[in-house]
Amino acid sequence: MRPLRGLLLFKLGAWAGMMAAAAFVRRAVPSQGDEESDELHLVAVFDGIKLESRAKEFTGGSMLAWYGGIDVDLREVELAPGARLDLRTLFGGIAITTPPGWRVESEMKALAGGVDTRTSSQDDPDAPMLTLTGTALFGGISVGAKAPTNGSTSVADGPMTRDTAD
Repeated sequence: MRPLRGLLLFKLGAWAGMMAAAAFVRRAVPSQGDEESDELHLVAVFDGIKLESRAKEFTGGSMLAWYGGIDVDLREVELAPGARLDLRTLFGGIAITTPPGWRVESEMKALAGGVDTRTSSQDDPDAPMLTLTGTALFGGISVGAKAPTNGSTSVADGPMTRDTAD
């Protein structure tokens, strides 16, 4: 009985520590950037962020979803050469919608989570390229191409196949 109680206390302490760390990060690391920003640094801890970017020279940035979610629509963005996004999830999710003409190069890894990149211009060497780096830890990252529509919809609204990595 004593080992079981010790394990239970350890798990409870680990959970409380993660919650306290997430609450600290939420206050200490604010999001930066808006619809017109060429560089985004978005942090969603215990909440969600939805952004439709209209940047004229999008260079990339970073996104962190920790027990939260981020939904970014990049269909109206002009992509700068060498654009790079660093995506990290911990028990959260990130959905990015790109225009059909972009090429997306993924260097992301998943541990007990999923990464899905679906774009149509992977074979076109002249297409604007967005490089993705990062990790999905017990969370998910979805990047997909959709043609612009009158009513904006998220990648997460459609069916999603999930690729998992070890």
